[in-house]
Amino acid sequence: MRPRDVLELLVLAAVWGASFLFMRVAAPELGPVPLVALRVGIASLCLVPIALFRTRGALRGRLAPIAVIGAINSALPFCLLSYATLSVTAGLASILNATSPLWGALVAHVWLRDRLTPARVLGLVLGLAGVGVLVWGRASFRPGGSGLAVVAALAATLSYGVAASYTKRRLAGVNPLALAAGSQLAAALLLAPAALLLWPDHPISARAWAAVLGLGVACTAFAYVLYFRLIAHVGPARAIAVTFLIPPFAIAWGGLLLGEPLTARMIAGACVVLAGTALTVGLVKLPARRVAVDGSA
Repeated sequence: MRPRDVLELLVLAAVWGASFLFMRVAAPELGPVPLVALRVGIASLCLVPIALFRTRGALRGRLAPIAVIGAINSALPFCLLSYATLSVTAGLASILNATSPLWGALVAHVWLRDRLTPARVLGLVLGLAGVGVLVWGRASFRPGGSGLAVVAALAATLSYGVAASYTKRRLAGVNPLALAAGSQLAAALLLAPAALLLWPDHPISARAWAAVLGLGVACTAFAYVLYFRLIAHVGPARAIAVTFLIPPFAIAWGGLLLGEPLTARMIAGACVVLAGTALTVGLVKLPARRVAVDGSA
């Protein structure tokens, strides 16, 4: 990759890593659903005019699939992750979020019959083992425990996995910018009634509003545009490497700005999860078996 592409990849990871920090700040005051409704609403206000100018008519006849993607790729997982950050640190939430490619591979295997190679199977096992390391002994379902938060974060990543296969099945070939803008607008429309119903009756601090703007403008609208630029310049296989860079940035933001601790268990679990993800998406390959000249293995 060119130096500029590497820089954009790092900026994207830093921005998406900051999204977990912003959720930790704003979710307790606004609640998960109103927060996400604002996030996708602001993002759609930024993206829709650009998409209309550059990709006019790209979504004609595809409103139903766009609504589904808006629900399962934005509205639902964003709400689940926002709920998770009420109980777990930004760093832990980002590590759990890094399992998205694992679920994506599993869903694609079941739904699209994508072949699971031995390396991908090993990656899935490693990824799940890493999650086990992270939550062992701490995911309590008692009042005040983080069990439901962990389940919510993993359900969000599963939703991302389903969305990836659905997109491949129903929206292949659609301009990515039009898809992003349309899905954010659909998510905003889907969440608006619930957000109004659940809107908090107490004043919202300037700190929380700043976090909302950061989520909507930087972590969603700007991040989508930057991600699509990377896909165009370096391809999706390399662009997905951002998944591995998000947890270090999220952990750093949480530690620097919220005083969140970094434990040995988090480091160990993150390493196992990211190793499994790398195998699953093919960024790391198992050594090929050497075959003798006479054909014996």
